[in-house]
Amino acid sequence: MRDTYDIIVVGGGPAGTTAARYAAMGGAKVLVLEKDREIGVPVRCGEAVDDEGLSPFLKPDKKFIAAEIRNFKLVAPNGMVVKPNIGGLGYVLDRKVFDYELARIAADQGAEVVTKAYVDGVEKTDGSVTGVHVQYHGERLLLKSKLVIGADGVESRVGRWSGIDTTVSMHDMESAAQVTAANIDVEQDTCYFYFGEKYAPGGYLWVFPKGNRTANIGLAVAADMSKRKHALKFLDEFMQENFPKASVLTKLAGGVPCAETLDKMTMPGLMLVGDAAHQVNPVSGGGIISGMIGGKIAGTVAADIVKRNDMSLLGKYEKEWDDSLGTRHHRYYKIKKVIYKFKDSDLNSIATEISRMPESQQTLGALFKQAVIKHPTLILDVMKLFFS
Repeated sequence: MRDTYDIIVVGGGPAGTTAARYAAMGGAKVLVLEKDREIGVPVRCGEAVDDEGLSPFLKPDKKFIAAEIRNFKLVAPNGMVVKPNIGGLGYVLDRKVFDYELARIAADQGAEVVTKAYVDGVEKTDGSVTGVHVQYHGERLLLKSKLVIGADGVESRVGRWSGIDTTVSMHDMESAAQVTAANIDVEQDTCYFYFGEKYAPGGYLWVFPKGNRTANIGLAVAADMSKRKHALKFLDEFMQENFPKASVLTKLAGGVPCAETLDKMTMPGLMLVGDAAHQVNPVSGGGIISGMIGGKIAGTVAADIVKRNDMSLLGKYEKEWDDSLGTRHHRYYKIKKVIYKFKDSDLNSIATEISRMPESQQTLGALFKQAVIKHPTLILDVMKLFFS
């Protein structure tokens, strides 16, 4: 590593390496610092994405796609199954290979990627972030930069050290747990979603196939619900009831920020992307594609800032984020606050009404329509969502 770079990216996940890729494409000298020994390890994700979101960044490839998804099955509290037409193609990824590929692409564009590099502080000069302190190979180094991009996950320490409040309120932090399990017999082209108090109060449970009779099985519950029973307990009960002969290969638990995007994602010398900027979809909790979109915008703007030596362009990042996904995520957040209060009787009623429709009319839009009927306050936000 050199002592000085144009841009230092802290975090080697999809948001960070995408930011590095586009910053390097813009001519900047970029360094990515990842604290773990390998890019993509450990996996803390359901690993599902849609083709429309993925394709602008890289061509889908079987080496990082575990399963192609053509169907959803939504299971109501009473067991009724709704199979809406999703109108597209999705994938369950092998995140270890996928993240590695994103890092390789960033490196091909000229970014330097370093693992086992633990950032433990930022350097500030006259109120501006001018570098990071990193522990690497037993030494503590100061690396200087014109810009730091924090892609270091939920409640970003880089953001907090720099002066941005990145904490997530308990109301917006969901408690999540997931296993990757073998000996799972499910349709390999179908993602399953379970709703209701039994499975995941204030959230949902998922089963995402990964080929060879394996699947990611996880859930997220509202944080206040997890005080009564931990997410892992909900998941263990589901596994015992539905997949008693499964072999659990991995198990993890943690928090998922289902909040609005940070009001402040930048300060002089700093940009936050991905989970660090709360760019996760507030309804689904998915953050891969939205993080990559944020990363692309941040990396492109960062290269421009370096090229022009004009820190005032930071505002362009926040504006372009709002124009692409930020405003939509704000509406998702308002919808989430209503949907997550649905009672089991509401969910059962919606499933019943959808099941009465011809199969061709059973779409995700129709589900939203039934939700609006149950809670008319959703009307304005849903209309804006579909017509924006």
